[in-house]
Amino acid sequence: MASRDEEKEESAVVKVAREAIQEYVKHGSVSRNEELEGKIGDRRAGAFVCIKKKGQLRGCIGTIEPQAENLAREIQNNAVSAATRDHRFPPVGEEELPDLEYSVDVLEEPEDIPDESKLDPREYGVIVRSGLKSGLLLPDLEGVDTPEQQVNIAKMKAGILPGEPYKIQRFKVTRYK
Repeated sequence: MASRDEEKEESAVVKVAREAIQEYVKHGSVSRNEELEGKIGDRRAGAFVCIKKKGQLRGCIGTIEPQAENLAREIQNNAVSAATRDHRFPPVGEEELPDLEYSVDVLEEPEDIPDESKLDPREYGVIVRSGLKSGLLLPDLEGVDTPEQQVNIAKMKAGILPGEPYKIQRFKVTRYK
């Protein structure tokens, strides 16, 4: 659980994620927090919620396009999914809650680009698509230093095979910690 000092510094966006995970892990459901929804507003956007434990990824799930009626609900839904449905990790247990750190990336509208030369992996995330397959990689990730690395990782996540045609989109995020 976050200390009082951490909670004071925490943005409303991260607080929505943290409270949703804590409530879901402890009680199996999440209630609306109309006060926080009011602070975030009626905006709709895709969002990714990432959880780390002692500096290591513990879960990360999000949406490219908004699925919920507002950003706060989008974050709540994705926070619960990151804590319980990321296939790379077992569900978060109550004993882990004090050790977790949260970040939320709110996505801007993706834009089509002709090729990797229009990417900067520090500034832009990338979406690659081939038919029904798509892969996304958030911007400014440790160890991802070139547009080629970024696109190759996104293609691998999508299951796009070498030589298979694909389209590229880029997007910016606002990252909250």
